[in-house]
Amino acid sequence: MNQELIKVKDVMAQKWVMLDGLKTVSEGLGVLREHHAEALIISKRHEHDEYGLVLLSDIGKKVMARDKAPDRVNLYEIMSKPVLAVHPDMDIRYCARLFEQFGINQAPVIENHEVIGLISYTEMVLQHSLHNQTL
Repeated sequence: MNQELIKVKDVMAQKWVMLDGLKTVSEGLGVLREHHAEALIISKRHEHDEYGLVLLSDIGKKVMARDKAPDRVNLYEIMSKPVLAVHPDMDIRYCARLFEQFGINQAPVIENHEVIGLISYTEMVLQHSLHNQTL
């Protein structure tokens, strides 16, 4: 059976917001709620910098579980940086293998040095299973 190629750009989500790392976790949570987003991409400080990533699980593990005040913790303190990013034309099967190899669940999709989306196991699995049902 020859599987049709499903690319990252075909299934990536727009459930993210770009924010400055100097913002507090409280401010970040407010932006996430306002935009119904699931992740914060932390913007680059200069052209040679890298993007950061803050997931809700990071806030749970690094702020809530440690009983820290969200209005006294900056996003840069809890972000993952640099983050592993993927290209929009990558086959989702390879993306899933990359996630498994590095133990991650989500990654920014970057094209021409700009974030254009966010990919997670959720989008890949749902799209892959939907595609397989239609074959």
